[in-house]
Amino acid sequence: MNGISVPRHLHRLVGQLAMVGFDGTTVSTELKALAREFDIGGVVLFARNVEAPEQVAELVHDVQRLARDTPLWVAIDQEGGRVARLRRPFTEWPPMQALGLSGDDHLAEEFACALALELRTVGISLDFTPVLDIPTNPNNPVIGDRAIADRPEEVARLGAVVIRTLQRYGVAACGKHFPGHGDTSVDSHLDLPVVEHPPDRLRAVELVPFRAAIAEQVASIMVAHILVPSLDAERPASLSRSVVRDLLRTELAFEGLILTDDLGMRAIADRYTLERSAVAAIGAGSDAVLLCDTNHERHAAALEAIVRGVESGELAIGDVDDAIGRQQSMKARFGPDPHRPAPATSGSTSAAVAEVLASPVPLSRDWRPPSPRTLRAVIGSDEHQTVASRLAEFAC
Repeated sequence: MNGISVPRHLHRLVGQLAMVGFDGTTVSTELKALAREFDIGGVVLFARNVEAPEQVAELVHDVQRLARDTPLWVAIDQEGGRVARLRRPFTEWPPMQALGLSGDDHLAEEFACALALELRTVGISLDFTPVLDIPTNPNNPVIGDRAIADRPEEVARLGAVVIRTLQRYGVAACGKHFPGHGDTSVDSHLDLPVVEHPPDRLRAVELVPFRAAIAEQVASIMVAHILVPSLDAERPASLSRSVVRDLLRTELAFEGLILTDDLGMRAIADRYTLERSAVAAIGAGSDAVLLCDTNHERHAAALEAIVRGVESGELAIGDVDDAIGRQQSMKARFGPDPHRPAPATSGSTSAAVAEVLASPVPLSRDWRPPSPRTLRAVIGSDEHQTVASRLAEFAC
């Protein structure tokens, strides 16, 4: 092992660097086995995991029981519009383009407050939102109305409001898709998009909302599976040290979690094995890889590859330690804190909302599902539906 000192419990440490998908509406035996071997950092929920608010809350509770010492992230893509894993009776939000068309900071805050409360009520601790891409290509097949606006300053301002509000209510936010997926003509779920802009253009347009998100102390940033030849002519951004370490971590001074987009997307999967892409992503500087399919044998193989990368010296143990340290630090930031005051709410706040806010935060092994009565009082409430209706008035 080239004289490298490798911890005996490396499997458990490396597991913190993965967030995995799974099948079904309960915790499976296979997921339990994966968590037992690797102490995974978190799970990602999809529509396949959702039946009803009560079921989601029980599922999240059971997921947290997989934790040994550190609670798991329970993450979801709940943007609004066509990217929403939670449907009725949860509030169904219009696409975020409507927020940009409103131009209303207060409406953005009301939206993010309602979204955070519904997520928090069922125990979800990380939302992969907001989209911070600038949709400069009208033929973009994947971003479109998911983008807040087409002006960088507008995306930066409203994105910051969403981030600040989500996180004030105990739900970690995630800015995506770094360094900017807005000017692409290919969907990275299907192939590898290429962004031909020079660095000066990226800094003047695409990176503006990400700087604002970093200033707002966004918990995480997701790196896109796009090729930006002016930054790295060979590797997709998600696997590139130039993009992840040099640009995001060093130049932009981002101190939060860096996540990959799903490594199962064809932009990556058609070019790399899952094992190779997982090792490359951690080597590039990511703090966690998203493994969103439901094949736990593949998840285990990817994590084993990271272990072997550390043992062989391909991955520096110090870099892995740093990534794990950032995971632990961010989980502490969003975890239980007896001295953290409950977030302030309006005078119309219901007793159910007050109960949710007084309960342990979602990123906690002590989190428990609220009563069915409380769940139904918060999820899809009349107040939230009113906010959604006001927002929908601006939708194209």
